[in-house]
Amino acid sequence: MNAYAAIILAALVAEYLVARGADLRNLRALDDVLPQEFAGVFDPETYSRSQRYTRERTRLGMVTSSFNLVLLLAFWFAGGFAALDRWVAGLDAGSVGRGLVFIGALVAARTVLDLPFRLYGTFVLEERYGFNRTTARTFVADLVKSLGLALLLGVPALAALLSFFTYAGSLAWLYAWTAAVAFTLTVQFILPTWIMPLFNRYTPLEDGELRQAISDYATSVSFPLKSVMVMDGSRRSTRANAFFTGFGKNKRIALFDTLIAQHSTPQLVAVIAHEVGHYKRRHVLIGLAASVVHMGLLFALLSQFLSREGLFAAFGVQEPSVHAGLLFFGLLLTPVEFVLSLGLQALSRRHERQADAYAARTTGDSESMIGALKTLSKNNLSNLTPDPFYVALNYSHPPVLERIAALKTEASGGT
Repeated sequence: MNAYAAIILAALVAEYLVARGADLRNLRALDDVLPQEFAGVFDPETYSRSQRYTRERTRLGMVTSSFNLVLLLAFWFAGGFAALDRWVAGLDAGSVGRGLVFIGALVAARTVLDLPFRLYGTFVLEERYGFNRTTARTFVADLVKSLGLALLLGVPALAALLSFFTYAGSLAWLYAWTAAVAFTLTVQFILPTWIMPLFNRYTPLEDGELRQAISDYATSVSFPLKSVMVMDGSRRSTRANAFFTGFGKNKRIALFDTLIAQHSTPQLVAVIAHEVGHYKRRHVLIGLAASVVHMGLLFALLSQFLSREGLFAAFGVQEPSVHAGLLFFGLLLTPVEFVLSLGLQALSRRHERQADAYAARTTGDSESMIGALKTLSKNNLSNLTPDPFYVALNYSHPPVLERIAALKTEASGGT
């Protein structure tokens, strides 16, 4: 085993142990005593169900991640990567074509092997706790549509990436970075109007009390609201959500139909104000800028490792290639990506706190946002007492009790 193999193996195992350790800490943090803040919101049976749901979902995640790690290590040490590389090397498809087959075969295999866990999660676990509304037909249709998008968008993007690093020489990383940024911006621009409607139906929020309240709020904060759309989230789940997407004239706010059904008008305006807060605080642009910098660093590093024979030898591959190098570099980068993910999660939680504060200030109604958070927590069977280390690793939003405390502080003038 050479140095690259040792580093990658150690990183994979360490990441697995840290993540599973966090899972166990989170399970131990479950508290049978309902937090006082939620007295009168959760009845004893609902609170008990929320804890059972957390345990079962965590265990499913642990089984899934264990299976994936064992499968990866078994395939690696059985010479699977080397065998697949030898097979594609014999194809008369050109270097880019062979790369597409190599990566496509691994992605297809991973998708098929992951399918039983997805089916169990959707039709057993989510069904058991009353969340699932996805039919078998919808599930299959989603898979087919996702495959179609992967072929339509993913394959050309991957082909371009392979071409740059095969033919563009020392500036390949710069060309790849530029193309990747252009691709990302294009997808973000077409996402609301071309991609998202493939999976859900979006209809303008009808005129009435809610539409007028949202319009009045948007006017009060000078937010150029083109449209508020209602998404038929109930087709797949009883869970509720809202989100902001798009750029320029294409931006929109979408509310799940389940969210509208479960909340009052003031609570829904508070949720809208939170989403507007993300826009006003430029969180979308900050996230995009972080993604652009991240991509640039990755491509620059990748260009330095594609010629390292030791990296390929770690997987039994004799002849360096761009397609194999992409995969092996990704595995080598495991510890770096793990650390970066901690920073990005922390940034996301900070943005959520800022959006909450913006909503509280501009509506002058912290209680409505608090009420919305409590209702969402109850209806989603949220874990009210997550372990802090687990939060650091996995939460893009602060825990609900932390958000409520911050909103109360905001309402009292920060004292």
